[in-house]
Amino acid sequence: MPDHLEVDLIQQIQAENDALIESVEEQITLDTFDTTDQILLKRLVEGLGDSRGLVRLRFAEVLGEIGEAATPFLLKALANHANVVVRRAAAKTLTIIADPNAVPTLLQSFLHDEDTVVRSSSAGALARTGEASVPALLDILASAEYAEDTKGHAAWALAFIGSEASDYLYAALNATSLDVRCAVIGALGHVAQEQVDDKSCGLLIAALTDPEPLIRTEAAAALGQVNYPAAVPHLILAIGDTNLDVQKATINALGKLGDPIALEPLQRLLDDSQDVLRILAKLAIAQIKRQTTETADW
Repeated sequence: MPDHLEVDLIQQIQAENDALIESVEEQITLDTFDTTDQILLKRLVEGLGDSRGLVRLRFAEVLGEIGEAATPFLLKALANHANVVVRRAAAKTLTIIADPNAVPTLLQSFLHDEDTVVRSSSAGALARTGEASVPALLDILASAEYAEDTKGHAAWALAFIGSEASDYLYAALNATSLDVRCAVIGALGHVAQEQVDDKSCGLLIAALTDPEPLIRTEAAAALGQVNYPAAVPHLILAIGDTNLDVQKATINALGKLGDPIALEPLQRLLDDSQDVLRILAKLAIAQIKRQTTETADW
């Protein structure tokens, strides 16, 4: 148990943090906060180490409201602070600010910090920062140096960025790295979900005939999330793919899209020799019929 001196010290720090955050919140409200006051900005960043979660959140929100003036102090804390709680909170606060200047330090923390929460929070900040993060994320996906979980976070961040990264995605679709191409297909699916457009959907449809089964699988799954009726005939053709994973993703996609023209080809699968295809076809048929009935009732 902590002794009385430790308890007194903790209470003193908490009281100082409470007074600091109240004062700064008032200054922000009155528009009198001095964004050039380095000592004050450093104290606010140190406040991210408060033992009380709600108080840490208040400090993060205040720093987020201060914005890019706080970025250098947050980056220094993220890169070097001995207290992992401060590093975690700094990464989460940088997510709020989304300053492109933070990308290099966020990248280093994402790849090399010893703490998993710091790494994942840095990935979230990279995603929130948007286009400025995309080249680095693509480099991670293309490299053989990084583990699958790191590449998974990079692919997620790329998908989160979505349409803001569309020019990079179109260019990277023909990359030599399979990991890059898979991540790009997933991200294009998110782009098409944000705003259905012929280019993104056309690229996904074209990917249904890619030489790599994994790309065809990802494309079918992505099209199942997009309301793009023109994809249905192409997905119907993909039912006959030679790869089982592609067939499964295609059947699931057709069930989600709910177009009745897929009923007949799906019904033919009810006699297929593969148990999994029969089961998935039955489920997809039920989905389509349910959606058709709901539309008719409406």
